[in-house]
Amino acid sequence: MVWAEEYARSGAPPRSGHIGENLLGPTLIAHGTDEQKSRFLPPIAAGAELWCQGYSEPGAGSDLAGIRTAAVREPGGRTYRVTGQKIWTSLAHEADWCFVLARTEPGSVRHHGLTFLLVPMDQPGRIEVRPIRQMTGTSDFNEVFFDGAHAEHVVGGEGNGWRVAMSLLGFERGVSTLAQQIGFAEELGAVVRAAEESGAVHDPVVRERLVRQWAELRTMRWNALRTLGGSGDAGAPSVAKLLWAGWHQRLGELAVLVRGAAASVGPADWSAATPYELDASQHLFLFSRADTIYGGSDQIQRTIIAERVLGLPREPKGAV
Repeated sequence: MVWAEEYARSGAPPRSGHIGENLLGPTLIAHGTDEQKSRFLPPIAAGAELWCQGYSEPGAGSDLAGIRTAAVREPGGRTYRVTGQKIWTSLAHEADWCFVLARTEPGSVRHHGLTFLLVPMDQPGRIEVRPIRQMTGTSDFNEVFFDGAHAEHVVGGEGNGWRVAMSLLGFERGVSTLAQQIGFAEELGAVVRAAEESGAVHDPVVRERLVRQWAELRTMRWNALRTLGGSGDAGAPSVAKLLWAGWHQRLGELAVLVRGAAASVGPADWSAATPYELDASQHLFLFSRADTIYGGSDQIQRTIIAERVLGLPREPKGAV
């Protein structure tokens, strides 16, 4: 964690291996076999193998238990054939491997009959990756189609995929945000400088919002440190996700507010050849729109907190 924070402070470019390092690595340590740890942890640490996450589907996003991707084990063997579609898969166009949540028990529903599989991506004709163009102009996410793709590695045992998947999401939503908060602090600093340059900092409402952003960022850091120390409750990852997603979205709104009308126009050298060219504040505003959706929507996080922490009645099936 110390290394991750110092790397973030250095201003170095984002690491393509962060999904393996921050998500799959800790999950393998918690649930993997000795053979799996020996096979996968060293190349993850060395950045020699890149990973992507095969969770969401067109009909199973926030409601992850609705997964339909199927994996059938070959008779008498350990190899599975994976067939289905995943969507919003970050870095699938660069990844060597994908950890996939698939249904291995025909006829099973919801959390039952799911298995956590490790699937090699280099399977021409069996795996197709299609980049998705975002409104920022980049293509960080992808659709992934599996057509009988081979998978031999099961983490946590067949049928225990939901437990493993939720453990991994805990790492994604919880203490892994400590390094992320370094980037948040830099973005906040840039917004403060923009407010000083535009004169918006003299507006008492803007000053109050800037101070609130700073105070909330410090609160998020202390919450993450408490979770890292083992003193957080079972809902801590969901609380962390809820806090940082809303915080970052509000920062994006503030970033364009302090720039005024200038935030609504493109660069002076805009051309049709680069229609998606954005400055930092515009990119922050547009990209942060998705923060309250990906990684578990705000609504899902509130449901988890209500049911698993506060002990409130479970949400009726089919409720909107």
